[in-house]
Amino acid sequence: MKIAIGSDHAGFELKEKIKEFLDKEGYKFDDMGPDSAESVDYPDYAKKVAESVLGGHEFGILICGSGIGMSMAANKFPGVRAALCLSPELAKAGREHNNANVLCLGARFIDEKTALSTVKTFLKTEFTKEERHVRRVKKMCMIGSAFAAKQ
Repeated sequence: MKIAIGSDHAGFELKEKIKEFLDKEGYKFDDMGPDSAESVDYPDYAKKVAESVLGGHEFGILICGSGIGMSMAANKFPGVRAALCLSPELAKAGREHNNANVLCLGARFIDEKTALSTVKTFLKTEFTKEERHVRRVKKMCMIGSAFAAKQ
């Protein structure tokens, strides 16, 4: 499993903690930036992670102040299913029911312990592949593709 991880300045510190966790757990990952907590524009990093997931990374992790901007930006890419999760329970639901492939976290709204537990749950949870969930994910993908065609 290979993971792409990125943040903005507000999520930089938590990103570094998550990288330590991923390394300790034996996950392979690529840090898409930034390299410091200097102010940056979150859509640039959402784009890098989204393109990495579409290009072969199994999962992405994005962190900004609220998680909202990253999830909105990443979800502009057809095939990306970015879920803003502020608890392990939401991460489990996002993976099981929606086959989320990008986890978004809000560094200002989640403590480190909960964030790491959320990451662990997201990465370990499988998509259920129940017919109703498969049908719904297919519909989401069709909507995303139709939107992209209009752009």
